[in-house]
Amino acid sequence: MPRKNSILIGDLLELSAALPWWVNIILAITIYMALNYYSNLVLEPGNVIPGQIGTTVIEQASRTFALYGQYVLPFLFLIGALVSVFRRHKRKNLIQQIDNEKYRNTLQNLTWREFELLVGEAFRMRGFSVTETGGGGSDGGIDLVLRKDNEIFMVQCKQWRAYKVSVSVVRELLGVMVAQGATGGFVVTSGIFTREAHSFAKKQNIELIDGSQLSAMIEKVRKSTAIDPSGTPEDTQPLAKQSAPPATSPHCPQCGDGMVKRIAKKGMNAGNVFWGCSGFPKCRGVRAVD
Repeated sequence: MPRKNSILIGDLLELSAALPWWVNIILAITIYMALNYYSNLVLEPGNVIPGQIGTTVIEQASRTFALYGQYVLPFLFLIGALVSVFRRHKRKNLIQQIDNEKYRNTLQNLTWREFELLVGEAFRMRGFSVTETGGGGSDGGIDLVLRKDNEIFMVQCKQWRAYKVSVSVVRELLGVMVAQGATGGFVVTSGIFTREAHSFAKKQNIELIDGSQLSAMIEKVRKSTAIDPSGTPEDTQPLAKQSAPPATSPHCPQCGDGMVKRIAKKGMNAGNVFWGCSGFPKCRGVRAVD
């Protein structure tokens, strides 16, 4: 029994860690209030009716669960919030470690779990909502579920150091896509794919991303997100003092006004040059500098 309980607790912690930290905080508060209210309800006195003994036992057991659960469950979700924050910080650090010229050594030195976190963060930077499922460890299962514009995409991560990813992996992903009604899918590896895998994927809505392509994708989204959406005017500075955007500047993709070159001062893209809307901070439109 203790072993079974530890498994349940571990599963709950893993589930909560996959949620955003603020969702865990809300769940912890909500669960505490609900269970605290239920545990404090007073049973009506009276004789127990023989036909209702089972109901009475269940109600008493529920009260006992609520009495202890009002503390245990919120605590687990608070732990999950801390783990979620830690993983978020770790994902950002992993993104920073990837270098176009040294990507192979970096990717191959990651554990399968770190590789999964890295891939998830790369897709987040591309505008996807990412759910980490922890599908099957280093060698199986769907690892990430992506959502964007009401569409669902499945991702398998293969952090294989010595072997090419074969066509069987792509076929497995297609089967899950069909069963789940997904729009498309991705197979991401630190290595490379076989020719058969590429040939099969072309006929399906599946994109194969090898180590070099993953590195290039990360570099591209880095440049396109040179400013954090939550940034403040103090987080950036103009590249040059300009009272008005130059005639050759591009137009803002959000409001259509002219843009000026700026340098990100904080965040993971500190030091990067980007085009920022001249109406900042009212408009936060950005473009990458070609």
